[in-house]
Amino acid sequence: MKKKIPIDLHSEDIAFELAHQAIVLPWIVQSISHEGFACKRLRYVFCSDAYLHGLNVLHLDHDTYTDIITFDYTEKEKISGEMFISIDRVRENATELQVPFLHELCRVMIHGVLHLCQYQDHSDEAEAEMRQKEDFYLHTIKHLWSNI
Repeated sequence: MKKKIPIDLHSEDIAFELAHQAIVLPWIVQSISHEGFACKRLRYVFCSDAYLHGLNVLHLDHDTYTDIITFDYTEKEKISGEMFISIDRVRENATELQVPFLHELCRVMIHGVLHLCQYQDHSDEAEAEMRQKEDFYLHTIKHLWSNI
């Protein structure tokens, strides 16, 4: 019997379904394992800019748009958390960066996971390390991009 992946996907205020879940979800779990953690439970909520902006103001007192907000419920080495992702922002970033939408979405999804693995991006050095990790994990599934 195949073990269920402990990742829940939802959408809030928009209609969105993650494409290629059979590839993306095991990649996330494998990335967590590579960082020395276990995936207890993750919840991704895909939403609009307006919805995520409201959460950013309410919970972080930031009156700005962002692509992701991560709520960390991790206990010791068992990763757990909720990640709210603005599909509007991801689409815009993908266009600006001239990368496929799914590539940018995976970058944002793994960015949230890296926060749960205790990586931060509040300084230039920490942000550079976070980008390096994002690139590393994106490279681990890069061979799949031509198939999706």
